[in-house]
Amino acid sequence: MLDVEGTTTPAEFVYQVLFPFARAHAATYLEREGESAECRAALGQLRDDQAGDRARADHPPQLMLDYVYWLMDRDRKSPGLKALQGLIWKDGYLNGDLRGEVYPDVPSALERWQARGLDLYIYSSGSVLAQQLLFRSTGEGDLTRFLKGYFDTAVGPKTSADSYRAIAERVDVAPPEILFVSDVSGELDAARAAGLTTAVCVRAGRDEPQGSSAYPVIHTFHDISD
Repeated sequence: MLDVEGTTTPAEFVYQVLFPFARAHAATYLEREGESAECRAALGQLRDDQAGDRARADHPPQLMLDYVYWLMDRDRKSPGLKALQGLIWKDGYLNGDLRGEVYPDVPSALERWQARGLDLYIYSSGSVLAQQLLFRSTGEGDLTRFLKGYFDTAVGPKTSADSYRAIAERVDVAPPEILFVSDVSGELDAARAAGLTTAVCVRAGRDEPQGSSAYPVIHTFHDISD
């Protein structure tokens, strides 16, 4: 089971391409698609998130577009924001403005693991839709053919052990038989607490995360034994 940002995909793609694209197109998307079923569902989630922020006295903006920008500024893992971003990115992928990006070793590793009969899953804070769009549109082709399933924060926060227990139950695999690879030590801590096998991914040019010394280190997916 693989994390996305910093693990399969450069963080720069997320922060320098995807996030700015969603921000730049949020207003026009809401104006154009605000009455569509998909957008109404995302807005419903955003209203729930907004109500939660009010209850915590975080003083979120009243206007929905301003609230969306407010969440983006704080890099919040809001379910509603993630759903809306996924829909905006969908437009970008479909019209060719966006193309998914993965590290060079990823396609061959996924193909090799699938050939060995391994089930491959993604667990990311980005929505399932966003994950599928990214892996479907890479320069190396459609990689979703190698992936059996996807999980986002609907299953729970990535820093909660209960999330990983829930995933293990859903895929019907004993936790120690699941290898979770991430570049975030807090996520690995939670996965290990749930009984999963773990490894920290430290890509070239990136610092090893604090607290990661407790985990086996990989620099590319070729470091992972089949």
